[in-house]
Amino acid sequence: MSRKVFFRSFLAAIIILCASAFYYLPYYVTKPGMAKELEPIVKVQGGDEAKGSFMLTTVRMGRANIYSYIIAKMSKYQELYPERAIRDESQTDEEYNVTQLHMMDGSKNSAIKVAYEKAHKPISFKYLGVYVLEAVKGMPAYGKLHAGDQIVQVDNLKFHSSKEFMDYVGKKKAGDKITLVYERGNSEKTAVLPLKTFKEDPKRAGIGIALDDDKKPETTPAVSINTDQIGGPSAGLMFTLEIYNQLTKGDLTKGYQIAGTGTMSEDGSVGPIGGIQQKIVAADETGAQIFFAPNEKGRLHSNYRDALAAAKDIKTKMKIVPVDSFDDALNYLEKLKAKKS
Repeated sequence: MSRKVFFRSFLAAIIILCASAFYYLPYYVTKPGMAKELEPIVKVQGGDEAKGSFMLTTVRMGRANIYSYIIAKMSKYQELYPERAIRDESQTDEEYNVTQLHMMDGSKNSAIKVAYEKAHKPISFKYLGVYVLEAVKGMPAYGKLHAGDQIVQVDNLKFHSSKEFMDYVGKKKAGDKITLVYERGNSEKTAVLPLKTFKEDPKRAGIGIALDDDKKPETTPAVSINTDQIGGPSAGLMFTLEIYNQLTKGDLTKGYQIAGTGTMSEDGSVGPIGGIQQKIVAADETGAQIFFAPNEKGRLHSNYRDALAAAKDIKTKMKIVPVDSFDDALNYLEKLKAKKS
């Protein structure tokens, strides 16, 4: 083989290898993320400082190319999921990301509510509008409203919940028009949309959006949570613990590095999340000594049991603690002996 032919073949191989890195398969790959201290993220005005720390745990997720697919197949703590298992077939990447960020906002709101009520501090919520999660293809809102838009007025009416909005629209029939005032970014826009019957329910008419309430907590003292682009609801429990710790006297961490995960409902109950074993790996690598895991009321294949299995497998000394509620975590911490310095 001549040098010229060899060089061309080598160059072609390099181009193919580089191009294949940008060819995505219909899969997502997840892997252990990080355990991140919450004290720099959560700020309660006049809040106490802690000797230890509460940490949220994350899972890294991205579209799989040929190489990440092969690596995930060979890795114990990397998982592959079909694209449709992560997001609905009709949902765009933008809509998926907006939904995840909105779920994070909901998680923060629930955490603030539970922590402030438990600490007997004033809290209320200001309703901001109807939050658009998705516009359904083939319906009037498609191409007009985008994920993340905030509907603040309909036919010169303002509502106090998304239910009121749905009740109002639900009284109308196909062909009727409604005028929406909505905010997108820093600008206000108006759209006049006709109602159309739903394929799955011809007796109902609407504009075709998936929606949720958008509200802002108003508290004394003030609180802020800066999560940047972290999405999803799984940090709810740890947010609640950090906020409560800053609101009240004493230090619940007792000097320990405490990680954990779990959704937080407004009634204080802790719900299951995905990627628990990957979060155990992330927490262990960061040096966490205690990890709160959703117990799911003792279910056989609960987050807690999966966390125990991972902890045993990686031979961590981290203590795995099962919780079904914020009170479970609080009771454990109140009984915990302070770490010896």
